[in-house]
Amino acid sequence: MVVQEGRLADRAYAGIVEIINRDKLQVGDRLPSEARLAELFGMSRTIVREALVRLASDGITEARRGAGSFVKNRPSEQLGAHVPMSELSSTLGTYEVRFVIEAEAARLAAQRRSPEQMAEINQRLVELRQALMSSAPAHDEDWALHRAIAEATANPAFVASFDLLHNEVEHILRAGVDISRSRPPEVIQAMMREHEMIVDAIRAQDADGAALAMRWHLTQGRKRLMP
Repeated sequence: MVVQEGRLADRAYAGIVEIINRDKLQVGDRLPSEARLAELFGMSRTIVREALVRLASDGITEARRGAGSFVKNRPSEQLGAHVPMSELSSTLGTYEVRFVIEAEAARLAAQRRSPEQMAEINQRLVELRQALMSSAPAHDEDWALHRAIAEATANPAFVASFDLLHNEVEHILRAGVDISRSRPPEVIQAMMREHEMIVDAIRAQDADGAALAMRWHLTQGRKRLMP
């Protein structure tokens, strides 16, 4: 029953995004009411409400007390080239998990990394810079840097947990680079600087700074998926 409700919520999530795109709703526009959405999708208001909660957590909508839900950000049209609409909810939902896993991984990496692991992280950063500043896809290099940080925790559970997210994260990394390259060069430069801040903090063994830099990077990464 729980699995079925989750799938229905995913469908409602995709349906609401489709309404935003199809009706060309702009930031600040009001969405149809929960009751109207439930009627449109043939679902209960409870399922629609769960979808709206997920959309709000992903930064796409926002709820205003007594007024309903409004568009906060419109997903980039380019995002659809990398993430099927049916998988958008689960894919963007990985950000919540990454905030927990990767921020703590960065904190522990700063505290525990060995000289060899630091050298590996530095090398992965160099490779990411080369890929980002060229026309290369760069998602493999991005993944490799994040994974090297997880490995530097000296806790295999972090690596195993991160690996479980690989498919969804790969979609996001591909989309993030593609969308960013369609914008002014400063966007790619900002992405690179975020990674540098994480690595600088790990190198300095600044645990709190590393965790904060990772959370900032993930927050900005999610924003880059919006226009």
